[in-house]
Amino acid sequence: MALKVELKPGERFILGESVITNGNHRSQIFIEGDAPVLREKDILTPDTADTPCKKVYLAIQLMYLSPDPEPMLQQYYQLAEDVRTAAPSTGPYIERMNNRILTGALYKALKEAKALIAYEVELLDHAQRSPGLSPDGEDNE
Repeated sequence: MALKVELKPGERFILGESVITNGNHRSQIFIEGDAPVLREKDILTPDTADTPCKKVYLAIQLMYLSPDPEPMLQQYYQLAEDVRTAAPSTGPYIERMNNRILTGALYKALKEAKALIAYEVELLDHAQRSPGLSPDGEDNE
């Protein structure tokens, strides 16, 4: 079954190793095959990966888009472990991402990483509202 992608005017996406840019009108394309597909709204760059969890997402993104994800794996594991050490409550997110990566489901690992980023935002918001607590909810006093 083909993947249907609906594009806004000027919207870009990555297909395999290519960047595709839509023209001036809305359009639909159908993609058959196993090439990685990533919409513009889901793409992070090194400049926009400005938090620990976004760096984890970027590592998974690079693995997903690469024909050989193996070289990026160690960096991913180090970043993920750094996040888990700083905020132990992220453990379930990390475990789900690890399981997806180990089974080769890198796109699903990206979805898990998006959930981790949303959780990171919650932790940081909570930490800003509660100055006596660490980002993981532990009492610092």
